[in-house]
Amino acid sequence: MRITLYAPFKPLDHPRPSGDLAIAHGIRTYLEGRGHVVQGAGGTRMRWIYWRPWNWVPLLVECRRALQEQRFRPAHLWLTYHTYYKAPDLLGPVVCRRSGLPYVIFQGIFSTKPRRRLKTLPGYLLNRLALTTACHIFTNRIEDWVNLKRLVPSHRLTYIRPGIVPAMFAFDAGAREALRREWAVGDAPVVLSAAMFRPGVKSRGLAWVIRSCGRLYRAGLPLFLVIAGDGRERENLMRLGERHLPGRIRFTGKIPREGMHRFYSAGDIFAFPGIRESLGMVYLESQSCGLPVVAFDNGGIAEVVARGETGLLTPPFDGPAFDLALSGLILEAERRGDMGEIARKHVRRRHDIEKNYSLMEEILSDIAGGVRR
Repeated sequence: MRITLYAPFKPLDHPRPSGDLAIAHGIRTYLEGRGHVVQGAGGTRMRWIYWRPWNWVPLLVECRRALQEQRFRPAHLWLTYHTYYKAPDLLGPVVCRRSGLPYVIFQGIFSTKPRRRLKTLPGYLLNRLALTTACHIFTNRIEDWVNLKRLVPSHRLTYIRPGIVPAMFAFDAGAREALRREWAVGDAPVVLSAAMFRPGVKSRGLAWVIRSCGRLYRAGLPLFLVIAGDGRERENLMRLGERHLPGRIRFTGKIPREGMHRFYSAGDIFAFPGIRESLGMVYLESQSCGLPVVAFDNGGIAEVVARGETGLLTPPFDGPAFDLALSGLILEAERRGDMGEIARKHVRRRHDIEKNYSLMEEILSDIAGGVRR
């Protein structure tokens, strides 16, 4: 098949890494690995575009370019990744309607709350139009699947378990030895965390982990905290770290995704609350490398972390509960080792892209008229 892949929320060539971008690239890599031709479309970010008229002209140019592309190099279908009220897909429905192309969405999100505010009403209406236009919608969150059933017939919806390529996130004993020596942590338990240091829930989550580890260290637990990432809040987080964990915290800077398996291999626990986290690819990646997880029980985290088996999920913003979960794994080496091994198998059994995305490929082939590799 020849597939046009479009990401209105965060274009495929966006410079800032994120879980959302990782999923989009995972779809592309999987389809190309299966022998399909995947072509991109558009680079204008749709976030709040209905209140940003300066982006309308570039969008019109991209629309014209996409129509020309379909005229000279026609695809078998159009696949949009992630449309919701803040970043609705305005390009796909227009191009598909004018070119007769089947329109498919992966990760469509529907909620009625945005229609209650003037600021978000346009996004609600535009996103609703995209969702009802699609001939099929895939979602990797059960909550979204339930919400979409209020708008779209069940036969046009498919739940796909989120996944990664487990081989990309395998334990590396050599990296563990080298990095722990570089970090000068000795044999002490190492808590890892990772996120972009941008204002909002990501930095708030990292600050939560820093404070929690600080309380545990002051209580006598011999731990180190190592954080991967970078961004505007770097200085603030570093100051917070030195205040709560003087000499016991390390900042690695941003690590390319292909090198994150080395980072995970050097730790003993992965801790990140994931405030309102939709899924969190870091939880899959860290578990794949054999780390148990400590996080909030909110959003879509429970869809990728097995409660009590591969990680400990606590009530959101419950400091004592989070501290207790983290301290238990720090103090019980055998327990965290057992949970880490279960986590590694859990990802390979339930969250392997090659297994989970095969259903998506089959449905896309049927939509495209039986065209296969």
